[in-house]
Amino acid sequence: MADPTIQTFCCHLANNTDRAVNVMVVEFNSDSYNTVCLLSSCVGILGALYQVLPREDSNLPHRWFSFSATRGRQIIIWLALADLLASMGVFVRSSLWLNARSVMQTADDTASTLFCALSSAWIQYFYMATWLWTLCYAIDVRLVLKESEGHPVFYHFAAWTIPAVLTSFGLSLLYVPDANCHSMGSLSSAMVRILPNYCATYLPMAVVMVANPSLYLFSTRDVEKVISRSLSQYTRKERDIVDAIKLKFSLINVAFYICWLPNIINGILLWVLWFNLPEKVIVTLWYIMAVTNPLQALFNSLVYRRWSSSSERVYWPCREAYSVGPSISSDSTSWPKKGSPPGEETPLLQSEVSSARTSINGTSSDQ
Repeated sequence: MADPTIQTFCCHLANNTDRAVNVMVVEFNSDSYNTVCLLSSCVGILGALYQVLPREDSNLPHRWFSFSATRGRQIIIWLALADLLASMGVFVRSSLWLNARSVMQTADDTASTLFCALSSAWIQYFYMATWLWTLCYAIDVRLVLKESEGHPVFYHFAAWTIPAVLTSFGLSLLYVPDANCHSMGSLSSAMVRILPNYCATYLPMAVVMVANPSLYLFSTRDVEKVISRSLSQYTRKERDIVDAIKLKFSLINVAFYICWLPNIINGILLWVLWFNLPEKVIVTLWYIMAVTNPLQALFNSLVYRRWSSSSERVYWPCREAYSVGPSISSDSTSWPKKGSPPGEETPLLQSEVSSARTSINGTSSDQ
């Protein structure tokens, strides 16, 4: 998992290591914990693969294009790719620790320490990338509603470079030069070597938790203005559309909090109760994180997709494709340019609002 506490278990265990740490290390290396990680990562891999499958919007002939079928779709694919690689890291590590005990962390084995540290860095890097892609999606929704151009180059720079810098910084202080982070005799030493890795991990996570709800709140207000301006009215049908969009934004935030709030709680408990660690509570939180962290990909496949099977068509592997409407052109997945018809940049609306007024979840508001 993307948890700084677990990353400290890659360090060599000294003879004077605290008893609570020894108990938690044993649990971390247990078959039950790694089995939970293995199963949840499998689900995460499937959820990520579903998101990257090619798909076609069945409402492409209409004037109003879905945000997720244009600019947003690109961000979702990169978010899913980062989720896929993170889940694969959890899967490989758990599989090896279950089936190849020789690579499991031991007291003086440099090779097992190196594998543990590298796998932890891999998992943390790609999960941190998912947090930033989640933030980029919320930012781009706001820009679309402002009819502003997207910044894909900046998104890629931020989503891949910031995690690299923070992961390298935090884990270097933790492991360099001798991976003996458990042999520190004072709290001040722990503050120097361990705390920076906690800050490097939890800071971007906390930023997303604070920024995304605010961005979506402002975006919801913009949606109301866009619909009122486009349709020159704001009746019950328009309110239904706005309510559906509010629900989608809320579920995106809820999914993120479910997946990562246990990590924040775990970090707070560890530093508040540093000298009297509640072993059972911490271990319970690890099992929760072992389930919720990899399931982010599954939750994302639910909250970012269209909520009606009739509104988008997914192309499954090994299944013969058949044409239902116009084929997908290269323009349908490119970043919309400034000056394109405003309807094509309105996020999350299913089809031509002026005629069908279909809501975000694919059901008609005329019912």
